[in-house]
Amino acid sequence: MNKSGAVLVLSGPSGAGKSSLLNEIINDIGECYFSISTTTRPLRGTEKDGVDYHFVSQEEFKQDIEDNHFLEYAFVHGNYYGTSVKPVRKALSEGKLILFDIDVQGNTAVNNRLGDITTSVFITPPTLSELKSRLAGRSTDSQEVMDARLKMAKREIQRVSEYDFLIINDDLQRAAGILRQIAITARMKTSMNEVNEFVQNWEDIEQ
Repeated sequence: MNKSGAVLVLSGPSGAGKSSLLNEIINDIGECYFSISTTTRPLRGTEKDGVDYHFVSQEEFKQDIEDNHFLEYAFVHGNYYGTSVKPVRKALSEGKLILFDIDVQGNTAVNNRLGDITTSVFITPPTLSELKSRLAGRSTDSQEVMDARLKMAKREIQRVSEYDFLIINDDLQRAAGILRQIAITARMKTSMNEVNEFVQNWEDIEQ
C-alpha cells in the first residue's frame, strides 16, 4: 500500500505562539508542505510566487472556482483570495504532511474535503488575560486591532470541541513536545481509499 500524505490543521488566536511552536518541531516531523493562499492580486515588493502566495489571473481563479478547486475563497478589495486544493493534492501524493494555519471556519472547510486524513489542533494561551498581555507585549497592533483579535478569540474558543487536540501553550518546550507527538501521529492517518485498497487485498488465500 502506497502511503500518501496527511493534513495537520493548526488554529488559535494571534499571539497563541503557533509559529514559535512550529519552529521548535519543524526539523523533527519529516517532509512538510505549508499551505499558502492563492490570490489574483499582483506581487508586492520582494514577494515570490509559490512562497508568499500562488499568484494567478482572475480568469484562472474563476475557472478553479467553477471546477471546485478551492477549500474556501473570498473576494476582498477587488481581488480573490483562496485555499486551493491543487497544490495540497500534489503534496499529498508526494507523501508530505500538509500544514494549515487557519481559523475555525477554515478547519471546517478542510475537514469537509479531507477529513479522513486530517488531524486538527487548537493552540491557545491559558487565559484571555494572558493573550491580551502577549498581544500588548508585541507592540505591533493598534488598540483597535488588539480589541478585534480578543473579540475573535472569545468566539473561536467556543468551538474548541471541534478539534482533535487542545494545546495550552503556557510552556513553550512542553507544548512543543506535545505538538511534535501529534504531528508524528498525524502522518499515520490512513485515507478511506487506502483502507479500501488494503481490505480488498487482505484476503490473499483461497478458502
